[in-house]
Amino acid sequence: MSGGFTDHFGSVAGAYAHYRPTYPAPLFAWLAGVAPARQRAWDCATGTGQAAIGLAAHFAEVVATDASASQLAAASPHPGVHYRLAAAESSGLEADSLDLVTVAQAVHWFDQPRFFKEVERVLRPGGVLAVWSYGIPELEGEGPDALLQHFYADIVGPYWPPEKALVENGYRDLVLPFESLETPPFAMEATWTLEQLLGYGASWSASARYRAALGHDPLERLAPALAAAWGETGLGRRIHWPLTLKASRRGPAQADGPAGTAASPG
Repeated sequence: MSGGFTDHFGSVAGAYAHYRPTYPAPLFAWLAGVAPARQRAWDCATGTGQAAIGLAAHFAEVVATDASASQLAAASPHPGVHYRLAAAESSGLEADSLDLVTVAQAVHWFDQPRFFKEVERVLRPGGVLAVWSYGIPELEGEGPDALLQHFYADIVGPYWPPEKALVENGYRDLVLPFESLETPPFAMEATWTLEQLLGYGASWSASARYRAALGHDPLERLAPALAAAWGETGLGRRIHWPLTLKASRRGPAQADGPAGTAASPG
């Protein structure tokens, strides 16, 4: 990814905070279980804090950084989370100070070689790096789901940034530093109203780029058809997002080489 920061979500920070799905509690319990201690975690590219708040249930301190001031301004306050404006590749955190580094739905935006070097600097020996993503959800009901898939692929599809390709292939081409960890499957589930689903679609980076390029809201092309297919007003429909999770553990410091060099890349 490019070294310069492009804020894909600054213009939709309010929608991002309000409509993005929350991650499952068992994910954070698993992360706490594989971390060498539960003292300090860094949630990088925290956005509006969805993952950071989940981590705060398990770690004494969570540092949550983002390069977008707009996202941080919309973040949910929490006594165990300390929000900071910082780039992923230059966190400003102390060396060997972290038990866990997490990146939720964002590592595809980074300059990955520089970020992984920063992770190696700030993780303690034995510390864990975990990254995850989710793609297009599966919506209950064949008709509504078909409309959502069409919106994602065909209406705003041309406006997805190129980095999104890494999400589309389930992070298959993403290679983490250090020794890979076997990860269990996780998924997000919710029951949403039509209003919530439309708000979620409005928070997509492709929707923001569509609006900037064409001067009108792409949701205007989805909302009437989806409302007709949805059913009664206020009806909740199940929505499912499979998560792709990758994790790796920094090894002990080596006197004759870089710390945490992997024998088995993630």
